[in-house]
Amino acid sequence: MVDDITADETLDCRGLSCPMPLLKTKKAIGKMSSGQIIEILGTDPGTKNDLPGFANKAGHEYLGEKEDEGFTRFYLKVK
Repeated sequence: MVDDITADETLDCRGLSCPMPLLKTKKAIGKMSSGQIIEILGTDPGTKNDLPGFANKAGHEYLGEKEDEGFTRFYLKVK
């Protein structure tokens, strides 16, 4: 359950349109260690498809998402 996740990093991508949330996520993950969790805050509807697909292709673990007031919280575990 995503309510129990404690993120090591939070990346605020609210207000950004595709492909910026994905590009910023890739850059942020590059600075993180294996096993760490990143929380991505996003408002772009396309991010709901982009992040799980990116995580799958790159070997990261997509932990899920949670709706918040006006945005979505996405969680990825770095490989």
